[in-house]
Amino acid sequence: MSEMPGTPSGFDDPFAVAMGGGPRELAISEAAAQRLAHLLRQETDSDQMLRVTVTGGGCSGYQYHFDFDKQAGENDLVFERDGVKVVTDNASMDLLAGSQLDYVDDLIGAFFTVNNPNASSSCGCGVSFSV
Repeated sequence: MSEMPGTPSGFDDPFAVAMGGGPRELAISEAAAQRLAHLLRQETDSDQMLRVTVTGGGCSGYQYHFDFDKQAGENDLVFERDGVKVVTDNASMDLLAGSQLDYVDDLIGAFFTVNNPNASSSCGCGVSFSV
């Protein structure tokens, strides 16, 4: 199969195009890996992954969703750090390429966040962004 311009090399989905030419990778910070491991130890089924998806909506156009998932689909991408796994789908990866999943614990609260180089702006809550 010949690759279309803008298609990440080694990837055969003709509809997948990495935003800004960034790598189709999602880094996981040490803090996110530690918090995810802590949360999974509290689950009755600790053999799960954190699923990160991007959907249309929110005050800036797109929004992040975080859920636990037991399995990855055929076209999902799985990233691992320190024994914990994060999974995302191809469509979300187009908007997440080159991002880092992080965990923040400060005075305003504790939450997972995505440091996304593709986002041109985001709202104050950190869950919604635009490209």
